[in-house]
Amino acid sequence: MPSKTRVKDSSAPRVSAAQARRLLMGAQGLLADPARAATKAAVFELVRRMGFVQLDSINYVERAHHLTLSSRLHNYRHEHLARLLERDRSLFEHWTHDASAVPLEWFAHWKPRFERAGARIRASGWWQERMGGEGDRHIEHVRERIAREGPLRSQDFEHERGQVSAWWGWKPQKAALEYLWHTGELSVVRRESFQKVYDLTERVFPELHRAHAPGEEEHTEWACSTALERLVIATPKELAEFWDAIDASDARVWCERAVGEGRIVPVLVESFDGTAKPRPSYALPDWERRLKRLPEPPPLTRLLSPFDPVLRDRARALRLFGFDYRFEAFVPGPQRRFGYYVLPVLEGERLVGCVDPKFERAEGLLKIRRVYWEPGVRATRERVKGLKEAAERLANFIGAEGVEWPAPDAR
Repeated sequence: MPSKTRVKDSSAPRVSAAQARRLLMGAQGLLADPARAATKAAVFELVRRMGFVQLDSINYVERAHHLTLSSRLHNYRHEHLARLLERDRSLFEHWTHDASAVPLEWFAHWKPRFERAGARIRASGWWQERMGGEGDRHIEHVRERIAREGPLRSQDFEHERGQVSAWWGWKPQKAALEYLWHTGELSVVRRESFQKVYDLTERVFPELHRAHAPGEEEHTEWACSTALERLVIATPKELAEFWDAIDASDARVWCERAVGEGRIVPVLVESFDGTAKPRPSYALPDWERRLKRLPEPPPLTRLLSPFDPVLRDRARALRLFGFDYRFEAFVPGPQRRFGYYVLPVLEGERLVGCVDPKFERAEGLLKIRRVYWEPGVRATRERVKGLKEAAERLANFIGAEGVEWPAPDAR
């Protein structure tokens, strides 16, 4: 019976937090030598290895996708990702849990998402508020102009309801563009000043546009197997949330079947400090062999993106790293614990703190306004030296002329 394959007894192998952490870091590209050659092919393989890289517009220090890639490839440059997305088209931009760059080979598995999106968006209050019952007219207007004129941005459409300024006050044409993108009729061909430029998918990816969508079972198999390959150990909920493409109930059924087929094994994952009850999870059957083959973490300190794949699941980061991180850009200033855009500090395989940086472009300075060490972490000379080297690498990457540090009593 399927219920017998669920992880619910103490006979399942135990995995320490340190082991699970090492496996996750290896799968997500953080154990490879970051000084290796950063070719376009290397960047593609890195994105494929991670599954996707989340795209984000905030440019307070540097956009998050560039931080994610440069933390793994120190010689990475912006044009690497742009070429893969815009010229080679070996990556495409679409939605996982957020806007992401994804290998094009998996495009077909966005078709079930496209099919679900139309009804969901049209039923939302957000859509009704912006369209006022004229959604079909706006959609047809946008579709017709792009078909006739080629790639267009939101700002290429005139306002029909007066001027709006905030992102939540989207004009109807922008809402129509996003609707056609989420339903697969449009694709993003490039970004200009980080604004999407859309074209008809049938022109951008003609063969993929015509291809059939995978069936439900095939889609679930893809979603779970590719997610587990990139996590190595996960719960059904974590598998479902990796791509945000299926429900946790579907992932649970897949796990039960895969255990019965010998494709995955049940395990119990211990917490960082051992105080929490071991977490029932599933692992690739060769997880121990993979663990033995992993290299030691690079002996250096790195500043991670707030949306780094090993941190995106905040609960998992707390369980495996003992690191309680919160992204506070949208938190009112007085309520912030740390700062607007704090970057986690990775030392080897340990998250030892975070920094509150700001890139003052007019001055050409990367200003580190505060350094927050984790409880029990001492600011030794060697540790501070490693942090300064990481900040210098970041400054060089973003084009800053130097790094300014806070006064000692502010650290």
